[in-house]
Amino acid sequence: MIRRDPHKLAKVEGRRRGIYWLPNAFTTAALFAGFFAIVQAMNGRFEVAAAAIFIAGILDGLDGRVARWTRTQSAFGAEYDSLSDMVSFGVAPALVVYVWALKDFSQLGEIGSKSQWLLSRLGWVAAFIYCACAALRLARFNTQLDIADKRYFTGLPSPAAASLVASLVWAFSLYQVDWIVTVFAGFSMVSNFKFYSGKDINLRKAVSFRAIVGTAIGVGLLSLIADTLAELLLAVSVVYALSGYVMPLFSMRAAKAEPPAVDEPPVPPSPPPAAGEKGDPRA
Repeated sequence: MIRRDPHKLAKVEGRRRGIYWLPNAFTTAALFAGFFAIVQAMNGRFEVAAAAIFIAGILDGLDGRVARWTRTQSAFGAEYDSLSDMVSFGVAPALVVYVWALKDFSQLGEIGSKSQWLLSRLGWVAAFIYCACAALRLARFNTQLDIADKRYFTGLPSPAAASLVASLVWAFSLYQVDWIVTVFAGFSMVSNFKFYSGKDINLRKAVSFRAIVGTAIGVGLLSLIADTLAELLLAVSVVYALSGYVMPLFSMRAAKAEPPAVDEPPVPPSPPPAAGEKGDPRA
């Protein structure tokens, strides 16, 4: 039996519970970008607010990688990252899209009918649904870290949902579409659909020729659809948000196309050779 030095174990646990400045600096920068997006939306600078949310997404993708590269992962960093994500990808997109367009629903309640009274509240209700779903998505993600498949996310990731809402703010100005997309992004975060995480991509591993051709075709199609950077980001966000709903259809189709496995009958054992025949030890 191998005995472990309790002093060494305590030292390792202390490092895991420590606070490391480098990855937490990226997390703080992402948190600042989310807060900056809220401030800019309040000042009416919605394009800057949307861009700040995208910057927060880039910084959020870097903090975890920096922690793994420098071996500075810690429980504090994980909790801090979740709180930063809630602000940058939960509260900030909800408030930005509400201030930009969804609050216009309040004008529908001026006449005073019951139906218009309900419509006047759809704006902040949609924003709250998105915000609440982001919180639920992050809580579920934190509780499934040890059992989840690393290749896929369960539910639309909060940075992707925030990108979908932010790109919509950046590219268009139709509040009816905003309401639908905001609610769709919120419910997608708490769904059980699988979204590809990309964590199994190895940049040092060779890829097939078909993958290169498919990537080139995809970039070309997106370039045809989008004329500006905002529209390109919106197209990418929409494609990824819909991928979790489309991929199960392809999986079901592939499963139906495969021929059913036929169980072959077991081969009966050969009878022992008779006395005097070749192979009989008594011969």
